Amino acid sequence: MPNPMIESHKNLIVWQKSMDLVESVYGITEKFPSKEQFGLISQMRRAAVSIPSNIAEGYGRHASGSYIQFLSIARGSLLELETQIELSIRLKYFNECESEKIFSDIIEISKMLTSLISKIGNRQ
Repeated sequence: MPNPMIESHKNLIVWQKSMDLVESVYGITEKFPSKEQFGLISQMRRAAVSIPSNIAEGYGRHASGSYIQFLSIARGSLLELETQIELSIRLKYFNECESEKIFSDIIEISKMLTSLISKIGNRQ
């Protein structure tokens, strides 16, 4: 069950940081070659959008088991995005220096999701 002290999923810092990550992904993929519009750009954007979307959906379910499931999906999408960023670096669409901030954000969000999943699991 979501924390009754938190009025909305929008108050969750992990949701807020995930929304910022989506903006970053949209920004970096703007610079990708147009040939990737229906490939890597689309995949990365969908994976990024999936993170805050699943946090919100899980929060709205009002059941701990469902909430954990949606947070786990969000974490999976986060790792999918991380892999796609690694691939983008290998394809030289941007360099490792440009990706430092986004990798830092991914690590932080991953830790937050893991912590939230653990806390909800412990309340069951």
